[in-house]
Amino acid sequence: MMKITDLELHAVGIPRHTGFVNKHVIVRIHTDEGLTGIGEMSDFSHLPLYSVDLHDLKQGLLSILLGKNPFDLMKINKELTDNFPETMYYYEKGSFIRNGIDNALHDLCAKYLDISVSDFLGGRVKEKIKVCYPIFRHRFLEEVESNLDVVRQKLNQGFDVFRLYVGKNLDADEEFLSRVKEEFGSRVRIKSYDFSHLLNWKDAHRAIKRLTKYDLGLEMIESPAPRNDFDGLYQLRLKTDYPISEHVWSFKQQQEMIKKDAIDIFNISPVFIGGLTSAKKAAYAAEVASKDIVLGTTQELSVGTAAMAHLGCSLTNINHTSDPTGPELYVGDVVQNRVTYKDGYLYAPDRTVKGLGIELDESLLAKYQVPDLSWDNVSVHQLQDRTADTTS
Repeated sequence: MMKITDLELHAVGIPRHTGFVNKHVIVRIHTDEGLTGIGEMSDFSHLPLYSVDLHDLKQGLLSILLGKNPFDLMKINKELTDNFPETMYYYEKGSFIRNGIDNALHDLCAKYLDISVSDFLGGRVKEKIKVCYPIFRHRFLEEVESNLDVVRQKLNQGFDVFRLYVGKNLDADEEFLSRVKEEFGSRVRIKSYDFSHLLNWKDAHRAIKRLTKYDLGLEMIESPAPRNDFDGLYQLRLKTDYPISEHVWSFKQQQEMIKKDAIDIFNISPVFIGGLTSAKKAAYAAEVASKDIVLGTTQELSVGTAAMAHLGCSLTNINHTSDPTGPELYVGDVVQNRVTYKDGYLYAPDRTVKGLGIELDESLLAKYQVPDLSWDNVSVHQLQDRTADTTS
């Protein structure tokens, strides 16, 4: 039976079109069968403000993985969770680490069986997923015009649904929505208002009443209360006609949201829950609780996005527009064949290609290589708004 013999971790820093550089780790797991699985620890450039030492991380992961059979997914994931535990925090870096390893294990197992990852996950129910492009948060009214330019550009590329980060400057949010409705009419939909835990539920409720007068096909309200404020989510859910969505970042947190009937839609992303194995479990838990799901994102590169496309195309309870458009936000990537977007849909890689269906490009890995995951001179303001502009 196949055994794991080695592990490689490659740190890369790739700029977004905004100028902000996001750091990711590309994973390679080698085996005695000559097969290599690839994965992605996506976007470490998030709060909390600490960085992971890659040398120490590799040694720790090797102590878990070396000699293991990659098909022992549940056993390996349990040991990974014991060493990189859930913390009830959105951007816990342990979840990013578990996600990268679990993705690579799925790639390995599917390659060994000569099938695609989606078939390894149980087979496809669709070939593509409707996705939206993010419009990042307005700080100033002057930023409205540049965000309208983003809508114009992306609409020309086939993206007709957008997710709007809101809550920092409501006057600017209103101006943007008014201008979108005036210029684009029914050609453009705003899928969600994403508060990203900025406001308490009462302030979010007041903001929702201001913003929902612009009828642009709104599907949901996202994260309209502080993290883990389950009572606040429930109270807001009682007071608005729009579905409430929240990310799943631990099974304990998901259990509390189900128990308190706090939300309508679970936002599930492998990077936040710790891999494809955990994301499947969270999706099945949502189905048992009669909740819809949407596939979330931390803006992955093509390796991580391919894993999400395989997952999304294998799930039956995705009934809303999803979020994975990460590769469209970056000026480059580290693969030979990027994931495909067409007419606002993310397509799963060719089912006849085994594994994730993505191949790394050695020259691009070298081009974007960075020595570590340190923060350098990045400010908290830049982190929150994903921009290189240091204006506060």
